[in-house]
Amino acid sequence: MVGLVFIDVDGTLVGRDGVPDCVWPAAEALRNQGVRLSLITGRPSRGHALAYARRLDPTGLHVFESGAVVLALSRDPHSPPTQPLLVEALPQEAAREAVRLARRLQLPLEGYTADGGFFLEGEDPLLQAHQELLGLKAEPADLMALPSPLVRLQVLAEAHAPLGALLDALPPGLQAHVAESPRMPGVRFVSLTKRGVSKLTAARFVAESYGLTLAQSAMVGDGENDLEVIRGVGLGIAMGNAAPKVKAAAKRVVAPVEECGLAEALLALLD
Repeated sequence: MVGLVFIDVDGTLVGRDGVPDCVWPAAEALRNQGVRLSLITGRPSRGHALAYARRLDPTGLHVFESGAVVLALSRDPHSPPTQPLLVEALPQEAAREAVRLARRLQLPLEGYTADGGFFLEGEDPLLQAHQELLGLKAEPADLMALPSPLVRLQVLAEAHAPLGALLDALPPGLQAHVAESPRMPGVRFVSLTKRGVSKLTAARFVAESYGLTLAQSAMVGDGENDLEVIRGVGLGIAMGNAAPKVKAAAKRVVAPVEECGLAEALLALLD
């Protein structure tokens, strides 16, 4: 029996027009059966992502920053979340080297800290569009001079961007996770976390915190950055809009996000 369901955001929960209304009744029905729901995303633990997490499971554990942060929500929806249960900061020198590399390649760059800080370098239009997607306002900053440690760096890359050059020269100690969002088509989001930190490591932490194993868990996702969790859980579910290799790895494929695929996946888990 599945006791925990991990749910990706972009392309799974959120489609071109936002979250389909059909998702929320399905999530509530599954939660009423005692199944925990855990958001698992590269997004930070603020803005729209935090609102999605609260609605999916208002007292649950949720994964942000591509696995670098696990947050426990408080019972009071008007109070801030508790302190993160898990924080994996970037190695300082590796982070500095990555910032220098992104600057040389003239790639739009964002930085995220465990205390919810959202910072950026430059004035690229992609950076502004991404703030609107997240529902957050970023602060311009020198990413090598922040008062709090970074948990994640993120490059925004259009098709013509030298993404290969970035990945080929990635500093030791960092790991890249590439994702996309249907709300910013054609843009690749390259998250850099501490090496060994990923959605899978955070998913295992959440499952164990609930006294469960990954074999007792399910994952619904669409992107290649969801693959390791889809393969690692007992029931991997791919959205109909997922990449072919994601569908091939999943045990079940549901409809695309805009056609209530996530609701289909959740309702199929009801007893």
